[in-house]
Amino acid sequence: MQTHGYRIIPVNPKIHGSLGEKAYGSLLEVGEKIDVVNIFRRPEFVEEVVDQAIGLKIPVIWMQEGVIHQKAAQKARQAGIFVVMDRCILKEHHARFG
Repeated sequence: MQTHGYRIIPVNPKIHGSLGEKAYGSLLEVGEKIDVVNIFRRPEFVEEVVDQAIGLKIPVIWMQEGVIHQKAAQKARQAGIFVVMDRCILKEHHARFG
């Protein structure tokens, strides 16, 4: 997605950086406006990420292929967040924009 002009800020408590960007331990540490949270975590970690996104009023949550958590998705939708689940953001971008 970086090659298409998107800035990716990694959030992972186990790394210091990735993709040329500083990594953060949680969404709460980022300190910048976030447009989309793209979740690459196992389902048991999704609800915590969604709760942080709700608190930060992030408008979009995208759960990658294989990441499915109906309860968290419903909670996010009830908070007014647009949710995509079990889809690859890069594949969708390619399908739409080539």
